[in-house]
Amino acid sequence: MPSVPVPAKTSSADLPLPAYQHPGDAGLDLRAREAVRLKPGERRLIPTGLRLALPAGTAGIIKDRSGLAFKHGLHTLAGVIDSNYRGEVKVLLINLGRRACRIKAGDRIAQLIVIPCLEARLLPSEELPESERNESGFGSSGVL
Repeated sequence: MPSVPVPAKTSSADLPLPAYQHPGDAGLDLRAREAVRLKPGERRLIPTGLRLALPAGTAGIIKDRSGLAFKHGLHTLAGVIDSNYRGEVKVLLINLGRRACRIKAGDRIAQLIVIPCLEARLLPSEELPESERNESGFGSSGVL
C-alpha cells in the first residue's frame, strides 16, 4: 500500500499517535482524550488530542470502528478533515444502541482514513450526458 508522510502530534504523552492495528488496514485508530458516557440517542463531540498536517491533495475521513458499531451501536457522524486544518481532531459519535456506553480515556473510538482528493471544476451545462443509471436513485439497484 502506498504511504504518505503526515506530521502529527498528540496533546498528552498518555495518548500514542494513531496507528494501524494490522498490515493492510485502511484506517488509523483514533483514541478518546477523555472519558465519556453516551446515553442512548445522545451524540457528543469527543476530543482525540491529535493534531496533524495532512498533505495538500489529501483529506482525512473519520469512520466507525466496526466492532463498536456492531456491539454497542456507536456510529460516527460528520467527519472530513481538510488538509489545511491544524486544530484538534474530534470525533462526533452518536449512540444508536439501547444502553448507555462508557468510553474510557485512551479507548479506540473511530478510525481515520487518509484519501487522495480531486478539486472538482464544475462546468455550467444545459444538459448532462446520458448514463445507464440516469436518475434512478435510492433503492434502484435492489434492496437486500
